[in-house]
Amino acid sequence: QVQLVESGGGSVQAGGSLRLSCAASTRYTNCRTDMSWYRQAPGKDREFVSTIDSDGRMSYANSVKGRFTISQDNAKNTVYLQMNSLKPEDTAMYYCHMLAACTTWVRPLEYWGQGTQVTVSS
Repeated sequence: QVQLVESGGGSVQAGGSLRLSCAASTRYTNCRTDMSWYRQAPGKDREFVSTIDSDGRMSYANSVKGRFTISQDNAKNTVYLQMNSLKPEDTAMYYCHMLAACTTWVRPLEYWGQGTQVTVSS
């Protein structure tokens, strides 16, 4: 079982920045592990924000491309989301997600954090 703990959320004005962190209690060695950020605004579905895979390849939702940067520190089992030029529409609960797949497993395992709130005021 893996625990994911997010931190770094808060309230900022539009144009400001925040850095989210997601610390994993452990990682699966010799397995592919994709770490992602999702967000969910009130009354809306959870949506993809960004991901970084085992090879360090990154992808972003169009809505955050050029403003958000995902990174990871494997020594600390931590993934980060640097959010710049924040907009009111970025207001949401942000969740960390881990998808792990090993060749000896029947199926991948996935885990979610509890979320950290980001509020951007205009």
